[in-house]
Amino acid sequence: MTIRSLIQEMRSRPHRVVHDAASTASGSESFRWSELPEELLREILIRVETAGDGDWPSRRNVVACAGVCRAWRLLMQEIVSVPEISSKLTFPISLKQPGPRDSLVQCFIKRNRNTQSYHLYLGLTNSLTDNGKFLLAACKLKRATCTDYIVSLHSDDMSRKSNAYLGRVRSNFLGTKFTVFDGNLMPQTGAAKMLKSRSSNLMKVSPRVPQGSYPVAHISYELNVLGSRGPRRMRCLMDTVPLSIVEPRGVASTSISSFPTRSSPFFRSHSKPVGGSNSSCSNSGNNLRAPPLVLSNKTPRWHEQLRCWCLNFHGRVTVASVKNFQLVAVSDCETEQPSERIILQFGKVGKDMFTMDYGYPISAFQAFAICLSSFETRIACE
Repeated sequence: MTIRSLIQEMRSRPHRVVHDAASTASGSESFRWSELPEELLREILIRVETAGDGDWPSRRNVVACAGVCRAWRLLMQEIVSVPEISSKLTFPISLKQPGPRDSLVQCFIKRNRNTQSYHLYLGLTNSLTDNGKFLLAACKLKRATCTDYIVSLHSDDMSRKSNAYLGRVRSNFLGTKFTVFDGNLMPQTGAAKMLKSRSSNLMKVSPRVPQGSYPVAHISYELNVLGSRGPRRMRCLMDTVPLSIVEPRGVASTSISSFPTRSSPFFRSHSKPVGGSNSSCSNSGNNLRAPPLVLSNKTPRWHEQLRCWCLNFHGRVTVASVKNFQLVAVSDCETEQPSERIILQFGKVGKDMFTMDYGYPISAFQAFAICLSSFETRIACE
């Protein structure tokens, strides 16, 4: 059986679910696939990984191979590199792993004004008009005192109890401060049900925050009524990303622990907050061993001929908008000296089309959450 026919046969399976080889019947085809010699299996999976220049839609073959059985999944886990090294988004867990160090992952966001929804796509070409590979979806929920953006893996499933739920972005009443919550939902085991019953009083106090979720970022916009202080200014405090991670030898703490299964959520974040809820890098550094990473927007320059504020997006942004920004790291907590390396840039290219390019040390989920805060209309900051 050739590699091509093997992949086509795996695609024709009605349920591509990761399962253990021991749970399958002794005479099934998936069980025979798991009995392939490890050397031969590794050679096959390496060829599948390197085929098609490693881009979508050829990456579907890698996902199909990881869903055959436990032996294939473990080998794929060793062969497929994290986005920080390979610059590739393969599995759902890749959306919560840091981006590449030496480049930016080029994505774009489509906005639907009628349904108040936002879809994130991975750019497949350098063109700004390609269809792209769907990554994430968000839905805007307007409340009396705040605004919520629910982020999900599926565009048609925005339930907080679903395995596709990733997290949410919540704003204050004025829309000047936002908190990004990681949807680290607990599996429905016996221990989890017992913990849920014991924490009923806590759930009554804060019913809108899912059990197990915690803030991973705080975004604040400086008050700027009617643009009296120039262009919009924003600041992001990354609670789960230490400041030392942007150094040349800094290493991210997130890694692939396991591929998603039917009985567990797609993601289980193992990163813990490195700072409290302080809004400045200098304040948190006095109480913590590792101060969190702080991002600030790059200051644009005034163009005398165009009579407007300008930033160099290297052709990725074509329409002037107050929402356009570039985020850089604040390398020094005391002097707040910004770095020159762009970590996230966001800009408008059409009526409801925006580009989003991100890199190390933030993930696609964190970048998407930060960009969602830019869509909120705020008179006090415009």
